[in-house]
Amino acid sequence: MTQPLYTLDAVLTATGGRADGIKADAIRSISIDSREIGPDALFVAIKGDRFDGHDFVETALANGAAAALVSRGTGAGRITVPDALEGLVDLARAARARSRALIVGVTGSVGKTTTKEALRIVFEASGETHASIKSFNNHWGVPLMLARMPETAQFGVFEMGMNAPNEIRPLSQLVRPHIGIITTIAPAHLEKLGSIEAIARAKAEIFEGIEPGGTAVINADHPQIDLLLELARTAGINVVTFGFARGTDWQILDAETAGDRSFATVLNGDVSHALTIGVAGRHMLSNATAALAVASLVGVAPEIALRALAGFGPQPGRGQRIHLGSKDKPLLLIDESYNANTASMTAALDVFGSVSAPDGKKVVVLGDMLELGEAGPALHAGLADTVRSSGADQVYLVGANMARLAEALPKTLFSRHFTSVEQAMPELLAALAYGDAVMVKGSNGVGLSRLVAAIKDKFEQR
Repeated sequence: MTQPLYTLDAVLTATGGRADGIKADAIRSISIDSREIGPDALFVAIKGDRFDGHDFVETALANGAAAALVSRGTGAGRITVPDALEGLVDLARAARARSRALIVGVTGSVGKTTTKEALRIVFEASGETHASIKSFNNHWGVPLMLARMPETAQFGVFEMGMNAPNEIRPLSQLVRPHIGIITTIAPAHLEKLGSIEAIARAKAEIFEGIEPGGTAVINADHPQIDLLLELARTAGINVVTFGFARGTDWQILDAETAGDRSFATVLNGDVSHALTIGVAGRHMLSNATAALAVASLVGVAPEIALRALAGFGPQPGRGQRIHLGSKDKPLLLIDESYNANTASMTAALDVFGSVSAPDGKKVVVLGDMLELGEAGPALHAGLADTVRSSGADQVYLVGANMARLAEALPKTLFSRHFTSVEQAMPELLAALAYGDAVMVKGSNGVGLSRLVAAIKDKFEQR
């Protein structure tokens, strides 16, 4: 049997908790979801925006949890601490303290999860790797992922997100990465941050947790690069740059996209590397180049990293291409439903411009880009030229802010504007046919993933 994640004594030492009637000595996994309890799991009863884990402690114990970390309630199977979330942070801190892994932290306005996944497959080709799942990148997601890191891991990759200032800093100081990546800076979360410069400064908080002698790997393809370089120098850390810009340490040249794959030459000093990835888009080549640069920093041979990246494909909700129906005349669904800001929207529409639908029409479904504050309406309207150049035959828009884009588009192109996914779904499903190519893109909160599921359900042949 594999080594347990923690002993009960280790959990009690890390959290200062008080145990009540716990029979198991080994903790093999940690969960905050009572429905996903594995054998000998520790259930952590954190309080979220919609649910309080304390309401599900009995369910978790009945489902096989070895113990529950709680801050209220009594009964067998509980480890009581003053605050369950802080108890989880204490476990994360203990996991980091005992680890000898090479740790990488990833942040940025766009491409965090994709870059994290690219790093994961590169590191997995070289040794035992632990990486964040999904987009668990906030004040509870990061400590949960860190607390789950096995002592035997050789590499750890952790995604860090934020909606406001002073949110990346504590996450980075908890993770203490040896390498910190900033994928790019773009207008996202303007509602709470107010300006692009403020976004850059918030992302640069990752520098404050990087271990002494560590390195920041920074995308240079944005106007805030000089600010980031200055902040990195102030923090006293090494810097490696990547991107399409001239003079970067890892420069992307001759980028091409063909079907579902992208190709480029990546120049590092006098050495060039032929990079191939199984996903379309210049932005995806940028994410993969960040992973290639990190691999070089930690001593992973270039041929190993390049071979791993050649098998790298799109993640669900982030450019995944799904062919529904027969091979002769499928409906091509491009799922970009997980997130959206102006940078990712522009990148996705550019990629869609290279897609053809010889047996049907090209359809774009765009949902609101959320958390843009007062700049939101203008930023939505500003997408008009990119939408026009995408080659779309029909455009469907969902959400209040998309009304501004509807006004900016020519009437010959614009199809319909809807206030919600539920309002849009019947007409959209009726408008699609086999042979069409449809891209669905919007912020997660708009709920376009429900439309993606409905398209799959209607057009997938069983």
